[in-house]
Amino acid sequence: MTIEMLLALAGFAFVTSITPGPNNLMLMASGVNFGLRRTVPHMLGVGLGFGFMVVCVGMGLAALFDLYPPLKVALAVVAVAYLLWLAWRIANAGAPKGAEAGARPMTFLEAAAFQWVNPKAWTMALGAVSVYSTGSLGSVVAVAAVFTAVNIPSVGSWTLLGQEMRHVLTSPARLRAFNWTMAALLVATLWPTVAGLV
Repeated sequence: MTIEMLLALAGFAFVTSITPGPNNLMLMASGVNFGLRRTVPHMLGVGLGFGFMVVCVGMGLAALFDLYPPLKVALAVVAVAYLLWLAWRIANAGAPKGAEAGARPMTFLEAAAFQWVNPKAWTMALGAVSVYSTGSLGSVVAVAAVFTAVNIPSVGSWTLLGQEMRHVLTSPARLRAFNWTMAALLVATLWPTVAGLV
């Protein structure tokens, strides 16, 4: 991979990783409700889980959708249902002290598995592999490595933002309003997927 291609890939990875989407909205909400330290496994699950997804997509998984179009519809339906459930969880998250006692942030494995039902992650993976990979295993792994290196600090910034917002969201009413806003924004990210189904 040339230096120009590497820089272009890093730019693509940064723009797609830092912009709002399901992962970033959930990480910001987790930062508010659980803080940075307890959200680190979630952040690593996003970054490493997405890198693994890029490798799988690059090695031919995306071709299954061309061969069996109903698989794409089934994935979209599962993604919408799961994201609606996550939005409900975010909307009903407790205050930080309550969260310490009962609720918990997403685990590493849950966050890694979430990438497979995240419409934005599929778009990013397909775009990265089709534009920046030659199709060889080495090329696909290089794309995944660059994405992971850029993705983890990018999503981490959303967690830090959420943690800093804890100082503002000290009243239960403000925290509830924040959580419901994050849930609504998460649901709004589903629009392109739902529009593609109808």
